[in-house]
Amino acid sequence: MANGSRQAAWEFFGTELKRRREDAGITQVELGARVFVSGGYIGQFEQAIRKPQLDVAQRIDDALQTDGIFERLWKKLIKDQPYTEYFAHVAELERLATGICEYAPTVVPGLLQTRAYAQALFLAGNPLATHEYVEELVKGRVDRTRLLKDATRPLYWAVLHETAMRIPVGGPAVMAGELDHIAALMRERKVMVQVLPFATGAHPSMGKQMKLMEFEDAPPTVYTEGVFSGTLLDEPVLVKRSRASYDHIRAAALSPEASLDLIESVAEDYRPCAKST
Repeated sequence: MANGSRQAAWEFFGTELKRRREDAGITQVELGARVFVSGGYIGQFEQAIRKPQLDVAQRIDDALQTDGIFERLWKKLIKDQPYTEYFAHVAELERLATGICEYAPTVVPGLLQTRAYAQALFLAGNPLATHEYVEELVKGRVDRTRLLKDATRPLYWAVLHETAMRIPVGGPAVMAGELDHIAALMRERKVMVQVLPFATGAHPSMGKQMKLMEFEDAPPTVYTEGVFSGTLLDEPVLVKRSRASYDHIRAAALSPEASLDLIESVAEDYRPCAKST
């Protein structure tokens, strides 16, 4: 399903939600209270600004007694996504975000990955998968990276732990190409990247990948990812705490200029090995 068609489908979801809610004679605030979100969020669902998570869609069905229609619509829309179920909603939000801040402790963030790096990661995680399946995953990842090339791209700021640069995903040639790619984006002023060096030692959120997103007309969110799972949070207190942790990490990282020097230096370190393999 193309992005335009998918958005139209989510707009149908919102229109149907509004119709069913009004038919039931309840306000957005009342429905929000029943499904444990704010009335403002119900309004954003109805306008297709935000997409509810599955458990919220299920609670809406219960509250409005709609025989599972919103759960079925949600599953149909997510099924048509080229991403895993737990990440599909996050990929939608990336396209709406005005600002994205990421912390990557061990792996280069998806939006910064080259095709070769993404393919190496997916092959490592799916060693017995078919070529077609892996290529489908790679295509979804590469499609996401185009976001940073758009004229309307969000402000993007990433902090990479030095670990993410030193783990030779795909081998020396792939890593040299990946780091060259990040350096080129930095020099083109399309992204801001800092490196958190080994020398920093302990720091907040050690080992926890984090993505903070801000929007024009919606509250900010934070997304964290584990093994085959992800958590998207928009509770203001938790988002505020996550932002404070990210700011602490960013303050401890090398400056953008020193980070670029280190990224290019590590890329050069990989190059002799790449030539000998």
